[in-house]
Amino acid sequence: MSGSGDTPAALPLPVTFPVPTPAARAARRTRAGRRPGEEPTESGSDPVEQPPGAEPAVPAGGDRQLVFFGAETAEPSVADLAGLLAGPGEVHRMGGTARLSVVVDAGWRVHVLVAELARRGVRATWAPTEDQRYAVRTAYARTLVPLAAAWLRGPTQPPPAGFQLDGRRLRLWLAAAGLADPPDFRLHLGGNDPGWWTTVGAALTAAGLTGELVEPGAGGPVYRIAGRHRVRRLAELVGDRPPAAPAGAWPERD
Repeated sequence: MSGSGDTPAALPLPVTFPVPTPAARAARRTRAGRRPGEEPTESGSDPVEQPPGAEPAVPAGGDRQLVFFGAETAEPSVADLAGLLAGPGEVHRMGGTARLSVVVDAGWRVHVLVAELARRGVRATWAPTEDQRYAVRTAYARTLVPLAAAWLRGPTQPPPAGFQLDGRRLRLWLAAAGLADPPDFRLHLGGNDPGWWTTVGAALTAAGLTGELVEPGAGGPVYRIAGRHRVRRLAELVGDRPPAAPAGAWPERD
């Protein structure tokens, strides 16, 4: 049994909660213009329509500011998929094409990743695994070859020199392998190479998210983002909670 991002009606994604409807997803986006008679906000920006019962996207007391290097400050690109490789994602080459895959532990993660991949023009499928998780895989595509070339070194997959993390990459990593551990957040790593983890940790530090490395024997490998200031910084970088993510699974800005 498997599912495709191209045919959600025929093969619904795995869920343990109500699937967000297209209308609800559209209602979360900022509209390009106002309805007749609708006034702008105090800052002159257009209002954001929310689905019934949703929390306001803009905190009381002032409009939210976009964060430098945040997920909302630039258009999505295929290069953002490096965020999945910082975590448990894997990339494989076949001839002049490449494919990315990642195993996740919850149905909501499948929803988010398939949607995020589609925003980058990348087709994805999913299939349940024997251990009751879900494997999300992209199609083999030439557009993923630069990603594979940067990360693959023979049979190993170390981060490239100068690897950096921004909001869009962190959003994908969090969607695939981020876990709330109140009041902290954990970002699960892939591989078994301490050098890999150190490089990713340096990228987290450069993004203002110095994390504590938890070794495999202690429940890792994982970076723990601890403290209210750093968790808020993580929330600012990754942007709003996706509609499919349950409450508490995503860091909040306030």
